[in-house]
Amino acid sequence: MSNVADTKLYDILGVSPSASENELKKAYRKLAKEYHPDKNPNAGDKFKEISFAYEVLTNPEKRDMYDRYGEQGLREGGCGGGGMDDIFSHIFGGGLFGFMGGQGRSRNGGRRRGEDMVHPLKVSLEDLYNGKTTKLQLSKNVLCSTCNGQGGKSGAVQKCTACRGRGMRIMIRQLGPGMVQQMQSVCTDCNGEGEVISEKDRCKKCEGKKVIKEVKILEVHVDKGMKHGQKITFGGEADQSPGVEPGDIVLVLQEKEHETYRREGNDLHMTHKIGLVEALCGFHFTLKHLDGRQIVVKYPAGKIIEPGSVRVVRGEGMPQYRNPFEKGDLFIKFDVQFPDNNWLSPEKLKELEDLLPTRADAPVISGDVEEVDLQEFDMSQSSSGGHRREAYNDSSDEEGGHHGPGVQCAHQ
Repeated sequence: MSNVADTKLYDILGVSPSASENELKKAYRKLAKEYHPDKNPNAGDKFKEISFAYEVLTNPEKRDMYDRYGEQGLREGGCGGGGMDDIFSHIFGGGLFGFMGGQGRSRNGGRRRGEDMVHPLKVSLEDLYNGKTTKLQLSKNVLCSTCNGQGGKSGAVQKCTACRGRGMRIMIRQLGPGMVQQMQSVCTDCNGEGEVISEKDRCKKCEGKKVIKEVKILEVHVDKGMKHGQKITFGGEADQSPGVEPGDIVLVLQEKEHETYRREGNDLHMTHKIGLVEALCGFHFTLKHLDGRQIVVKYPAGKIIEPGSVRVVRGEGMPQYRNPFEKGDLFIKFDVQFPDNNWLSPEKLKELEDLLPTRADAPVISGDVEEVDLQEFDMSQSSSGGHRREAYNDSSDEEGGHHGPGVQCAHQ
């Protein structure tokens, strides 16, 4: 890409904005050898600048952000921080988070936004059909009212000297010639806060933590027609923190399995068992719907229901979200149960055959034929021809393990 918003990072590595990843690696290795602190004590921050430029330009997302929007793109994309503010300031002028006095504000004055709190909310299919209002109790952090989120009395908060207020410590370790690794870890002196408060000056209520736990009760409205995975958001109700805009509480609906119905979009599906006489001669049965209504399902005589066939009841599916008077359809799959053996005498069977459609003509048989019988079959007892093999093995055993003529054993 030749038309980029800013070229400072490319200039640091001495490459063009259209440089490939391989060219970036070669440039970085060459400069790292020259400006590594172990080999060039007078390099100052040059090695850090090189490392920062290489980190940004070899990350496709960061590079694209930088190419499009330059320095501002990196600021809004969250690059820097964690000990890199000084280098960012040295290259572009003005730190990422130091610009607003370390209070977590961006350059345009907007506060950093806290993370959302995501919780699953289990609901039944009846809840999604009828709608539901429920109360949910959650525990979250709120600013301490005694110290107004300061952690102590005025002036008690001091910048951590160990990490210089960054909350992170940076270590550079050499892996080999021209190969270094930059590592960062949370500052143990301030636990990543960048600030420390002496014990005598800490707030007694929050013990210097600036926030306390509070139980929050939310009234949750599950609307008719909502679906599995749909989110209900409570804006700004997540954990509070000094200088940070609270995130949202997000509830994710988790639909529980129903014993009768299965949902697909706005349609409902179910399976219903009927007997052979019902499949041939019609039927009616009652069905309890998700709103408690008793529905009578009718099917006329003379219209045959085949095993596994599906019929539909229009308008008895799920209500549409935010348009509950419009509903999907109810699909019923029929499982036809055939009677057991010997359920009818031979005389009655003859009468039944006279009522049923005429059977196909018997096939014409000529020449020698062999008559066989169909038997009951159980898949779990399938031997895949094992009976024939057993007979062969038994005869071999009776003959003392001797093989037939012309069969020899190969010994190794």
